[in-house]
Amino acid sequence: MRWTLKPKPDSKTVEALQKALQVDQSVATLLTLRGIDTYEEAKRFFRPSLDELHDPFLMKDMDKAVARIEAALLNNENILVFGDYDVDGTTSVALMSSYLKTKSDRIATYIPDRYDEGYGISYKGIDFAHDNEFSLIIALDCGVKANDKINYALEKGVDFIICDHHRPGKELPKAVAILDPKRDDCEYPFKELCGCGVGFKLIQALASKEGKTVEDLGEYLDLVATAIGADIVPIVGENRALAYFGLQIINTQPRPGIKAIIELVNKDILTITDVVFIVAPRINAAGRMKHGNYAVTLLTENDEELAKTYAHEINEFNLDRRETDRRITEEALVQIIENKEEDRLTTVVYHETWHKGVIGIVASRLIETHYRPTLVFTKSGDKLAASARSVKGFDVYNALEACAEYIEQFGGHKYAAGLTLHPENYEAFKQAFEDEVTKTIDRNLLKPEIKIDMQIDLQDITPKFHRIISQFAPFGPGNMTPIFMTKNLKDTGYGKCVGEDNKHLRLTASQGKEKIVSIGFNLGHKMDLISNKKSFDAVYSIDDNHWQGNVSLQLKLRDIKE
Repeated sequence: MRWTLKPKPDSKTVEALQKALQVDQSVATLLTLRGIDTYEEAKRFFRPSLDELHDPFLMKDMDKAVARIEAALLNNENILVFGDYDVDGTTSVALMSSYLKTKSDRIATYIPDRYDEGYGISYKGIDFAHDNEFSLIIALDCGVKANDKINYALEKGVDFIICDHHRPGKELPKAVAILDPKRDDCEYPFKELCGCGVGFKLIQALASKEGKTVEDLGEYLDLVATAIGADIVPIVGENRALAYFGLQIINTQPRPGIKAIIELVNKDILTITDVVFIVAPRINAAGRMKHGNYAVTLLTENDEELAKTYAHEINEFNLDRRETDRRITEEALVQIIENKEEDRLTTVVYHETWHKGVIGIVASRLIETHYRPTLVFTKSGDKLAASARSVKGFDVYNALEACAEYIEQFGGHKYAAGLTLHPENYEAFKQAFEDEVTKTIDRNLLKPEIKIDMQIDLQDITPKFHRIISQFAPFGPGNMTPIFMTKNLKDTGYGKCVGEDNKHLRLTASQGKEKIVSIGFNLGHKMDLISNKKSFDAVYSIDDNHWQGNVSLQLKLRDIKE
């Protein structure tokens, strides 16, 4: 692992901020590293406010979208709320449909089947709308590149409003309105909303026409925060405010479906990380293992007992998902060795029986062993479908674009994408992708990097210091958990490997008179670096250690070196 110490910020800026906020230099430094260098910016950072949210009508086509929905409600039209089967899609559908159902009883939802229809807007979904007399489809978290399907809908007399956050293609579809902050002609100030975030801006706009404010929409923020966490969008700007207040709803008055999931794991206070690792995988498991409808049903259910039943069902899907992705990951690692591909700069693997619902997770798992851009393929009808995942700093979407001649269809982001191709093009694509990555990737990116905010000593770690940096939350892209480095540590002599297969490392780090309990997940193999009171350097975050009703500080080790 590469350790990179972030450059020290300008000392005068740090000094001025330290003075203005009356905080330690280390806190002022951490804030400056996050681009916060005035009292006003710090105040907004520590005290997010829903007043900071931008006027939704700044988004291109918002006026058209609102006018079309108002007309549909006035004329008693049937409206179909359509969304993708992942967390962002299903939370978006839950949000939009539950809001519109307060205005009309002519609202229905549609989630495409991952296996039968694939990603995004489907011909089958449009046929369903036409056959059941839906004259308007509101598509969330998909649609910005579905030109042919939107044309097909128009022929059938079905209008579309698209709420998306993916990169548009060269030509936009002929929808009534396309809400997407990533449109070149959209001047909306914040570009990093997730699909559910764009949906929330639409209901904010609709509510504002009735004289309501964003505070009146608090009940929907648990869905928005869940989507922000799951979709790994930057937790800065609007996303930070939405995630901050969404977490408050999750921890005080979540909707019955989210409450039922939390009760399954018996957790008191959830952070955004808990949302990512506890709530999101269970919502996702529905679309992966069975059907995304299960997730929407859970998230829109108002009866607590029914919600518990649905949550248990979804939990079973998640257990099944975990076992499936573990098995496929093992098979893929064996395939890499059998094909003698350990030294390539990419991982591209395929088996026709692999479960399509977990190939994205498997791609992420493979990166833990072979750190490089990764694609996992399986059979999907008469084509092959893949999930792509990338390493930090490398744009896999651009690399796929360079191999477009072999691809039938693709879409996604810098770090995650999906594609389909014809089986006869698999080998040619695999080589083209390897060639493209070899040509364009900086070799340093093939080694995992840990970015360190600052070097400190153990004596700097006080309850007050930890209390202040805890208020930097919610953490995520653009505002990661502060990472520190301390040099010349020693174990007090009781360090040991713990956990299943002795995978983890537990020790008490000491420096001079200072001592602190430390845990290093998946660092068991580095036990020899701390034995016999050897001196070592550590990179870590600071965490609360809950033990037998007591709470103390501990280091969560990310890596150690001699």
